[in-house]
Amino acid sequence: MSTLSVGHPSHPAKPQAGRRVGLYCRVSTTGQTAENQLLALRAFATARGWTAAEFVDHGVSGAKEKRPALDALHAAVRARTLDIVACVKLDRLARSVHHLVAMVREFEALGVDLVVLDQAIDTTTPSGRLLFHVLASI
Repeated sequence: MSTLSVGHPSHPAKPQAGRRVGLYCRVSTTGQTAENQLLALRAFATARGWTAAEFVDHGVSGAKEKRPALDALHAAVRARTLDIVACVKLDRLARSVHHLVAMVREFEALGVDLVVLDQAIDTTTPSGRLLFHVLASI
């Protein structure tokens, strides 16, 4: 049995179980580890019955829009092999509002949701979509 979100006419409910999620992590230095980020993201994905693929950038500044794992994540999104992108904090994904909004607009155009654990953003739900749009407008 799959769990359903309450849908909106322009955003129909999507079954939650069985969805494909890209878990994105980034650490700024090679001396850091992304393991804490990955543990939280894996637990979140597992609890929802999602199939996860991991994309991890080690020792890469968030100020760079081009990063190996982020580029691979974008390729997977464009190839439609992911339904959701998840990260622990927005600053792991992007440092500039312009980069973040452009990325999320592309995700939205391709039907890919965004989940950010620490900021409680979850565009798989109507309230999560509203919260993200309010935050993006500020």
